[in-house]
Parts: sequence; structure tokens; C-alpha cells
Amino acid sequence: MTESNTLPPRVPARLVLASIAGMWLCYLLVTTLRSYLVGLEYQGPLFGRRLAVTVACMAVTAGIWPILRLLDSRSLWLKALTVALVALPASLAMAKINQWVFSDIENQVVDKIGEREGIRIRRDEAGNVLVDVPGKQVEKPPVPEASPLALPTPEPHVRTIAQQEADADNLVTIDPATAAETRWRQLTDVALSRYFLVIAWGAIYLALLIAEQARVSERREGEYRRAAKAAELRSLRYQINPHFLFNTLNSLSSLVITGRNEAAETMIQSLAAFYRRGLSEDSTGDHPLSEEIELQRLYLEIEAVRFPDRLALVVEVPEDLAWVPVPGMILQPLVENAVKYGVARSTRPVTLTISARSEFGRLVVSVVDDGPATGKEEHGMGIGLANVRDRLSARFGDGAAFVSGPVPGGYRTELRLPMP
Repeated sequence: MTESNTLPPRVPARLVLASIAGMWLCYLLVTTLRSYLVGLEYQGPLFGRRLAVTVACMAVTAGIWPILRLLDSRSLWLKALTVALVALPASLAMAKINQWVFSDIENQVVDKIGEREGIRIRRDEAGNVLVDVPGKQVEKPPVPEASPLALPTPEPHVRTIAQQEADADNLVTIDPATAAETRWRQLTDVALSRYFLVIAWGAIYLALLIAEQARVSERREGEYRRAAKAAELRSLRYQINPHFLFNTLNSLSSLVITGRNEAAETMIQSLAAFYRRGLSEDSTGDHPLSEEIELQRLYLEIEAVRFPDRLALVVEVPEDLAWVPVPGMILQPLVENAVKYGVARSTRPVTLTISARSEFGRLVVSVVDDGPATGKEEHGMGIGLANVRDRLSARFGDGAAFVSGPVPGGYRTELRLPMP
């Protein structure tokens, strides 16, 4: 297993950043639409500040990601608890940023609303906010009848005590403590809304993490499955080699004992070429049909030393099918069986035919010999043919078929393989 496979699954950074940007851009769109629907003033400046707050919220949310990433391999409840706790300071920071960014335009919006509603808002030297509320009438005391001793009416620019009291009755005073309390309430309200947004993003991140973990688990399971199948195919293919080598060494021993040294030397050279070519290839891989047939030619050259006058080979493979990939050495047991039961038990020349054709989108490969009828009942009972069945099942499942049996004038084995 490679080092990358031992690391815990991680959500790709681009996916995390896309989820953060997507959520906050949706927030920006919704709040902007809401402001237009309620008819707020200063839409341009408000949008610019709202965009700045959105970017800042993206940055704060991105700062939460490394903390959550440290817990990627921990239990789900611990990650959920961490999201809930980390979201508290993050939402407060977002609310404070929001309050700071909108502080300068808030006064402009309030003044605009006051102007429209006829309300005048100002501050006194003590920092109190003074709100002049119009329309509140103060009952004036009755004016006594004129008398020779009545005082002269003050000038219009001089305000009487009664007028000052009337102004005081129309005035709403907000002291600094009340204003600070109001700001904290606003801050808390904004922080709560941001808190739930951060929680929502945390849930999105956990969902992405679970999906990534499931994907990695599925990929690893597939790798283990392929490794197991490769081991099975390798084992099945290597069953061929000892079986074939045992028969060849017996034949080589017979040649040496009978003094046929030149034939023995030819067999040894052909055997070396056969194994050099067969073992140099991937034991679980595929190679073109033409290469597989060439490998069988080498094998039959070895057997031709034993049966120089009784073995003939015919190959009938169209050029357009020569490139079709087949499992390595899949034809070896079939050809070996044909030699063992068709050629070795015959006293006359036997022709072994390897042919291929395309049929309904499948490659059909046949190995046919015209050997004697004796021993045909044993032809399909050997280890070699069972090995071919197992290899095809492990490699293609139900996608391949294997048929073997006697036919008039000989014995036929046929493979049906999927074509790419």
C-alpha cells in the first residue's frame, strides 16, 4: 500500500473554498434582494459595504477550516461539537466586522429617515442622543385678560419658559448607556444570524468529508479487489508452468537416453526461448492474439522435436483480429491438451488448427485437432482446461464462455471473449 493510501481522506481545498464562496454569495444575494424589497436608502453604498462584509465572512470561515481539518479522522460527534464551539467566536467576529463596516453609513440612513419623517436627531455635549418628535402639542396656560399692568410680549427670538418646556416635552433623550446597550443588542442579533450560517457551512463541510471518505473507501475496496483478482490470476497462470515444464523435461530426458543429442539441444533452445518470452510478460495482463499464437508456435516447436512427422500446425487468424487482447498463455493448456491426447496417442499425422473469428461483438478462438477417437473422454478432464475456466471466470466473470468437447473427426475447444 502506498503512503498516500495510509493518509486520512481529505476534502479537496478547491471544494472547501467553493462551498465557502457559494454559501456567502447566496447570503449576499438574499440580503441585497431584501434591501431592495424593503426600499432602503443608499443602495449603492450599502451594497459595497455588504460585499466587503461578505468577503470578510468568507475569510473568517476559511480560518475555521484548518481547525476542522485536524479532526478529519475523529468521530462525527466530536467534529460536530467542535463546529458548534468554533462557530461562536467566529460569528461574534463577523458581527463586529459588520457593525464596524456599516457604522458610518448608519448615521446617514438614520438622518435620511428622520428627514423623511420630520424627526431631527442630534447629540448634546454629554453624548446623549436627542430626538425631536414632531406633532406633540403642549397645552398652553390661559392668558389673563389684558390689564394696564400686563408685561410686554417678549420678542419672537426670545423663547419663554413655557416654550422651552414644550420643546422638552417633544424631545426624546437617549443616554450613552442606552445607546451602548442598543448596539450590543444589534451585535448579538447579527452574531446569532451569522452563527447559524457558520453552523450550516460546518454541516456542509462534514457532508463533503463523509462523501470523500466513502469515495476513498470505495476506491480502496476496488484496489483490494483488483489485487486479489490479480493474485488469483497469477496463481492460476503459474499452475501452467510446472505442468508444462514437467512434461517437457520428461521428453528431454527421453531424448538424452535414446542418444538424440541434437534433438535434445534443439528442444532446450526452444524451451529457453519459450520461457524467455512467456515470463517476460505481465502474468496478469493481456497481450495481442498474434503474440499469444507466436508463443504457441514456440511451444509446438518443442513438441515437434518429439513428434517430427506427426504434428502439423495451421493458423487461421484474420489480420483485423490479430490486435485483439487476450489473457497471456490462455491458449497454452488447450494446445498442450491437443498434443497430449491428439498427437501423442496417434500413429498418423495430426493437424492442429488455431482459428479466430468475430461473432456478435465477441472474439471466438478455436483450437481443433483431428486426432484419434481414443482418449477423447479424458480430453476435457485435465487440470489445464480447469485452469482456463477459472482464469476466464476470474478475468471476465460472465462475459466469457468456454466450450470443450469432441466433434466429428476430432476434438474442439472454443473460447468466447469480450472484444474492446
